[in-house]
Order: sequence, then structure tokens, then C-alpha cells
Amino acid sequence: MWLKRISILKYKNLDQVELSFSPKMNCIIGQNGMGKTNLMDAVYYLSFCKSATNPVDSQNILHSEDFFVLHGHYETEAGEPEEVYCGLKRRQKKQFKRNKKEYQRLSDHIGLIPLVMVSPADSQLIAGGSEERRKFIDVVISQFDREYLEALIRYNKAMLQRNTLLKADVEPEEELMNVWEEMMAASGEVVYRKRQQFIQEFVPIFQSYYSYISQDREQVSLTYESHASQGDLLTILRESRQRDRIMGYSLKGIHKDDLIMRLGEFPIKREGSQGQNKTFLIALKLSQFEFLKRTGSQTTPIVLLDDIFDKLDASRVEQIVKLVSGDAFGQIFITDTNRDHLDQILKKIEGDYRLFEVADGMVHERKEEQDETE
Repeated sequence: MWLKRISILKYKNLDQVELSFSPKMNCIIGQNGMGKTNLMDAVYYLSFCKSATNPVDSQNILHSEDFFVLHGHYETEAGEPEEVYCGLKRRQKKQFKRNKKEYQRLSDHIGLIPLVMVSPADSQLIAGGSEERRKFIDVVISQFDREYLEALIRYNKAMLQRNTLLKADVEPEEELMNVWEEMMAASGEVVYRKRQQFIQEFVPIFQSYYSYISQDREQVSLTYESHASQGDLLTILRESRQRDRIMGYSLKGIHKDDLIMRLGEFPIKREGSQGQNKTFLIALKLSQFEFLKRTGSQTTPIVLLDDIFDKLDASRVEQIVKLVSGDAFGQIFITDTNRDHLDQILKKIEGDYRLFEVADGMVHERKEEQDETE
């Protein structure tokens, strides 16, 4: 699947944008704050039904305007057209349509257009709490496994109901508490099993990418931790009930799972340099691409690389350029403030590419640049 054309209206600082893209490489240059990331976010939105940077939909509308519209025209591996539309008016429910037919549930859209985004915000995967790392796992698995996404939705719904009972002034009804705990345990076991399987398959791919980018300078590891590994999840929830009642929320469960990230024998959060952390994050996301390509709907994911070269030494930049310039990747969008990085990539590209410039929310294609490179 690749994005042929996009129309953007009143989205963040992008007033009106109409662009056609290359099926391979699309380079976007501009100074910080001009709208490069917002353009990438619009592409992200059409895959995930939400922004990567701001979950409050109304806040993604251009200031003083009342709506935004995103409209993407795609082409599948088989050459079939796909059209995705999203429109949002203030104080109204957003519309999300595939081929002019509105979705009943937004979750039904997830996975149609697999996408991997690498951005400066990924630093929270290392520096942030366990919620960020669970979100990373969820985003990958949900794009190819419908059962996982549905189990995760059921679990979160049951946990919300259980937490409401835990916070109540009166003692919760035993029968009602049992219902929600049984739903949490049943769906939680599904989520745990699939997360565990995913990590086992994912780690060797991740270590291979890190080794390639760093040229074997360091060793890294990922370890999955979960309360569900300690025994029967329903028993764990029931044994924790009295303590949970005191705290007013669920202390145990797969909503506390974590991914332990190590550089050598130590947590990378504590030991990693800026360059090592950046390499770790890029290797994670490129592994996400590789995993989705192997296990997804026979569709090569779109890759968004937003300002990824900052804080990396020249040798690591060169290794990444070699990777993304290769045949293994499909459509790529890459942003940078530095023309030198983009020129390195364009020199290695055989075939079609497009170069765009962003300034003050306006996007223009620079066709003359391609002629000079050639």
C-alpha cells in the first residue's frame, strides 16, 4: 500500500495542501516549526484514525477554524485504488470513511494501511513510564492481529468498570466484581500470550538492526515483564482486591506490563548516550517495520522518518541511509532541516523520488532539485 495523493484542509498549521507522492522516497525539508511534522502527522492520522502528537481531535483544527479534512488516495500492492477520508467539525463526532463508506467502529480501520513512524517523541519509549512501552507493543500487534485488539479493548473496558467499583463509597457487590475480574482475566490472558509471542519473535530482529546501525559496537536486549507470568491472572486479581480497594484502582494486571530495555547489562535509560538511545529507538522502529512486513496483510508498511539524524554520528547516519535506500522498504517519508542528509539519501536512490519544502504551513514540491541530482 502506498499513498498517491493527499488533500489537507485546516489541519494544525496546514491551511490547504494538495500533494502527489512518489511510491518510493519523499523528502521534506524545512526549518523547525514550519509544518514538516504536521504533514507527517496527517499521513499518520489516515492510518490510525488519530494524531500521533495530540489525542484531542478538536485541538488539531487550525486556529480560529471550525473543521479539518484529511483525504488520502492509496494504491494497493495489486494496483487497486483505496480512498480514506476523515472529517471533523468542532463539537461533532468525526467521520472516517473507506471508499466513501463510513466505518461503524474506528478499530475496523486499524491495519488496513500499516505504518511505522520514527520521531523525536519516541524518546519517551526510553525516558517515559511503562505506558509508553505498552503502547509501542499494542500499536505493532494491533495492526496485524484483530483478536489482540479486541481482547485489549475488552480488558480496558472491564478494568474501567472494576476501578469504578473499587472507588465507590459502599462495598462493591461480590457478584458484580467477579464479572469484571473474570472478563479482565480472560481477555488479559489473550493479551499476555500474544505479547509474549511477539517479543520472542521481535527481539532477534531488533538486535540485528541495532547491530547493523552501530556496527557491532554495543549489545542490547529487551525483556518482557508481566504480572500474568506469576500465575493465574484471575487468582492474582482476586488476591489483590482488598489492597486495590484501599488504593481505589487495579494494582495488578496486564495494564502494568513493561518492556525492560538494556544496553549491555544495564538499563539504557541510565547508561545510554544520546547517540546510543537514538540508535536503540530507530532499531526498534525499523524492527517494527520488518515485523509488520512479515506478519501483516501482505502489505509493505509506509515509513515516516521525522528528524531522525539529530544526535547521530556520521557512521550511524550512513548505515541508516543504506538501509532505507534499499529495496526492502516501500514508500518512505523523511524530514530534515539539513539538506546534506537528504542529498546523501537521494544520491543512493535509483528511480523515482520527490522533494518538498515546507514554510509557514505551505508545502511546495521542488522539482528542479531532482534535475540537479540527476
